Amino acid sequence: MKATLDHYRAFSAVVGAAVISGALLLSATPGISHDGKHHVFDAAEVAYKPGPPTLPAGAQFAVLVGNPAEEGPFVMRLKFPAGYEIPPHRHPKEEHVTVLTGGFGMAMGEKHDRRAAPIMGSASFIQIPTGEAHFAWTEEETVVQINAMGPFGVEFLNPADDPRTH
Repeated sequence: MKATLDHYRAFSAVVGAAVISGALLLSATPGISHDGKHHVFDAAEVAYKPGPPTLPAGAQFAVLVGNPAEEGPFVMRLKFPAGYEIPPHRHPKEEHVTVLTGGFGMAMGEKHDRRAAPIMGSASFIQIPTGEAHFAWTEEETVVQINAMGPFGVEFLNPADDPRTH
């Protein structure tokens, strides 16, 4: 029981740190709030920024609607370069991923194994349950859209994989 309690405390600390660091970054770059008005985003007008700090260097992101660090729904796009890898991790809330361009490899599990799943092409959809360990990679430049509820966080299974600790 003690090991389980210690694991839960460690998980809670990591998730808390993820939410706080995400809040510091994303509060300065929120998307449009849910104001009951109609909003249109032309793909050419989406302004990507380096980060977020919860992902290894090389990723770019743009929050379209909401704020991942705050309570409520949000929509975010992530742009990854070719050859990008996201180590095994979990989220405290369910995540919905739609591949917009390129190809996205994503599989469930605690060890990064590209043989675990095929590359998903444009228009593919992935639903990741709360707390489910998963990892991802690209072979070409890829853009995905994340729809989820905030506050959102990331817990890397191996703390050494967490870019916030480097």
